[in-house]
Amino acid sequence: MKSESLPKSWLPPTGLRFFLVVLLVVGIFFRFYNLEQKIYWHDEVYTSIRSFGYTQEEVVQQVFDGRIIGIEDLQKYQRISPEKSLGDTINSLVKNPEHPPLYYLLVRFWMQLFGDFMRTPRGLSALFSLLVFPCMYWLCLELFKSPLVGWVAVAFLAVSPFHALYAQEAREYSLWTVTILLSSVALLRAMRLTTKLSWGIYAVTLALSLYTFLFSGFVAIGHGIYVVFREKLRLSKTVASYLVASGAGVLGFAPWVFVMITNFNELQQKTAWVNSQKDLSFLVKIWGLHVSANFVDFCLDIDHPFTYLVPPVLLIGAGYAIYLLYRHTPQEVWLFVLTLIGVTAIALILPDLLLGGRRSVSSRYFVPCYIGIQLAVAYLFATQISVASFSKQKVWQGLMAILISLGIASCVVSSQADTWWNKVVGHHNSQIARLINQAPRPLVISNTSDTNTGNIISLSYLLDSKTRFQLVVEPNIPKIPDEFSDVFLFHLSENLQEELKKKYNAKLEPTDLPGLIRFGKLQ
Repeated sequence: MKSESLPKSWLPPTGLRFFLVVLLVVGIFFRFYNLEQKIYWHDEVYTSIRSFGYTQEEVVQQVFDGRIIGIEDLQKYQRISPEKSLGDTINSLVKNPEHPPLYYLLVRFWMQLFGDFMRTPRGLSALFSLLVFPCMYWLCLELFKSPLVGWVAVAFLAVSPFHALYAQEAREYSLWTVTILLSSVALLRAMRLTTKLSWGIYAVTLALSLYTFLFSGFVAIGHGIYVVFREKLRLSKTVASYLVASGAGVLGFAPWVFVMITNFNELQQKTAWVNSQKDLSFLVKIWGLHVSANFVDFCLDIDHPFTYLVPPVLLIGAGYAIYLLYRHTPQEVWLFVLTLIGVTAIALILPDLLLGGRRSVSSRYFVPCYIGIQLAVAYLFATQISVASFSKQKVWQGLMAILISLGIASCVVSSQADTWWNKVVGHHNSQIARLINQAPRPLVISNTSDTNTGNIISLSYLLDSKTRFQLVVEPNIPKIPDEFSDVFLFHLSENLQEELKKKYNAKLEPTDLPGLIRFGKLQ
């Protein structure tokens, strides 16, 4: 069964066409429904801080000084200010070189245009996520020469819990997905047309992808492997054109490479978290959940029976799809999918196995792998529901309906939740806020740490305006006024907890919520 045997019609049969269009509408709905429902968590807070020209050091200097401040004093750093120019935004991004600047600059322009309409940059991410649909369809046309595979791929993408989740995240990952798809389309198109313009377009899309996320470098390496092996390790005209185009794309990214080199110490500090150790059993479970989140995701605990049942089944299914792709498509098809999946997976998983660390824990880093798996799965279902025997078609149509139903159910549950597994820092902030909001005159005390600055601002979005904050830099001990009914310690360091306990002869009452301690009612 070759890919060329797939139907060439631009439209699937009427019934299937209606079903796929409905799925596309459902997918668009889930990308905008309850867009502001989930907590605006730590990483998203820093999207706003950096995009609007502030730095973490500036926030700490101005608000972690022991004064009693309100929510508006914290959220000042989450809005466009006439005091902060585009140059301030660039300066802030330069100090955080692990995140290339494209998305953050676009956020600034977006909020300048629609700030009153859209409170956060999530609307921009949701719009970018819509571009994924035509890009995926286009990639399927270039790769499989089959519109049906494109329709099926878009259907799975539309109801993918992972893609719906990150479509509502004020981070660069939906844009990264678009640029991966565009650069992949541009590469295949350039190899087909072999014109200077087509190779120039590839160079531009590659540069855009690199300016969106650094791990686009893995995608570029996969593209290079694909071109070289497709040309049978010969320095052909195609290989030479690829080298020139990819070199131009990388050269266009050179200014940010210079930024990373000159801020190497900051880059090391910002990425030091990847070196924290995780045992192999934890990593294996996470890898399974990475794949399953593309099709079904109910945000269950990692030790839930779901983790031991569903991800292995989906991994076997994805492996079968890749196997059939290898067996029944030309090399230029299966090799592209394998390099798209393999290079990023190896680059993230192998160092964790050999050196230790948690590079492979973050699901958002595996977007190229997810695209490759979805391409293989789309090919599998497109062939089985179109060219298999009638009885097999019914079986595969049923399996497709089950998989899509699980995706829709996952999106329904996720859309109603106020947090999800991807919001690692501040996962319990909604519950913490509900407890604090019960107090008549609450005071929240905290200090600086790697995550506290962003997490405190995240919490402020959920608190009533009556709440006040007292923030300090350790070892400074806050002087607590007696005007508050309840005092809460929010992720306060153990040293400061002990110092406060001694100074005020107070009792610290732990709550059921991680990081929150009730200081006790002041007399």
